[in-house]
Amino acid sequence: MSDTNKRFFFGQRFFPFLIIAVTTALVFSGCKTGLFNSENQPETPFAPTTPPAPVVVDGMRTSYADIVERTSPAVVNIISDIKVQQTNSAEENPFGQLFPQMPQMPRQQQRPQVERGVGSGVIVSADGTILTNNHVVEGATKITVEMNNGKSYEAKTLGTDPPSDLAVLKIEGENLPSLTLGNSDTVRVGDIVLAIGNPLGIGQTVTAGIISAKGRRTGLSDGSFEDFLQTDAPINRGNSGGALVNLNGELIGINSQILAGGASGGNIGIGFSIPSNMAKTVMEQLVQNGKVRRGMLGINIQNINEDLAKGLGLKDAKGVLVSNVRTGGSADKAGLKRGDVITAINGETVEDSNILRNKVAGTLPGNDIKVKFVRDGSEQEVTAKLDELDSGSEKPQNQQNDQKDQENPAQEGKLGLTLQPVTPNVAKELEMPEDTKGLVVMQADPSGAAAQAGMRRGDVILEVNRQSVSSLDEMRSALEKSGSNSALLLISRDGQTTFLTIKPN
Repeated sequence: MSDTNKRFFFGQRFFPFLIIAVTTALVFSGCKTGLFNSENQPETPFAPTTPPAPVVVDGMRTSYADIVERTSPAVVNIISDIKVQQTNSAEENPFGQLFPQMPQMPRQQQRPQVERGVGSGVIVSADGTILTNNHVVEGATKITVEMNNGKSYEAKTLGTDPPSDLAVLKIEGENLPSLTLGNSDTVRVGDIVLAIGNPLGIGQTVTAGIISAKGRRTGLSDGSFEDFLQTDAPINRGNSGGALVNLNGELIGINSQILAGGASGGNIGIGFSIPSNMAKTVMEQLVQNGKVRRGMLGINIQNINEDLAKGLGLKDAKGVLVSNVRTGGSADKAGLKRGDVITAINGETVEDSNILRNKVAGTLPGNDIKVKFVRDGSEQEVTAKLDELDSGSEKPQNQQNDQKDQENPAQEGKLGLTLQPVTPNVAKELEMPEDTKGLVVMQADPSGAAAQAGMRRGDVILEVNRQSVSSLDEMRSALEKSGSNSALLLISRDGQTTFLTIKPN
């Protein structure tokens, strides 16, 4: 190799070592010239040059990361070993509960078949108290809680409340991450919310949306004590029992149901959460007593539309109509009557029957409430001492049996109904008092005015335009007074009475 080539080769090999030596010298020189302080800690020149992204830019929020960081550790996965159910109500109802089930375990001889379901829950106190949905843990033989940090605990059930679809669990721990319950009454339509849970069992997921509506009722929960917050924050099966939080990081709802659409039954932007105030009341009673006690007025109620308001002679369609009063009950003792229109409870306006039902049910039995109502155009107020609702009782479901005693049924042309006077035998078949007076619907012409208004076979007409009717002549006479206007009918169905307005043909 020539001398020139040797010098070039040496330069290739020596040059990197030269760079290292020079760099090292500069570093040690820097220590002396002030690039490092006396404690050998780096000064500003060695600090990161890219600051964290701002959360708000020009008044617009660009990140929810700080809220998620504070709230997500308190949202847990719940794994329930559940006895196999033969039916799936979610498939029969468009309002689907958000609780997916994993594939069934293989059958084993002389052992019950078990499914493993995956849902969500929220730790609401540092000692391990957890709020979730009743349908997440219902029938569970074993409940496992998995934390966001990978730890798992076996949970015990402190209490369940099917009417509100809530359950309270307990795990043994200290200083656990938890969420503070916010005031759901102050939530407004349009507020931004975050939904945190375990959709489809894939792991914790956070989505954002707004409050779309308040006071929703789906009819899926047992007992109809529903007052849902509706949200478009995407939630799916597995989000059941998870958290709906506001931008203050407060728990304002427990995710419970979705309105599913399409073949997949997935999210279409309509989800429902149990408001935190209802959850708090239920939780406190379950923790203290293991059950929930609810107040009861002893009335049947219904919402008022314009036709009903006109038939009742009301100025407007505000308030809740009393369609029946239970003899000897709280409302009866206070002096309420069928046809009264309740406008306020304890000074708070009631706009629909669901609000009234929840206000009464949310008050403990034995407490007094003030009921403001309108009767014959006059506003009045009474005080009622609430009875206790028997949570184990069910509304009577009358049998729609074929009528064997069809004594001279007659067609009522104006309403499209085939009617028959109620006899003791008919009343017995309908599970009504034998002295019931009225007209039972034998058939309803689908194209007739009554059927289109919702009447059906087995309904019993008790009143027409506030007049009792027990014969066809009495009914025709009462209908004639309506002329071309809608008629106000009081009917009995499945042990409940309700008002209907029908415009005769």
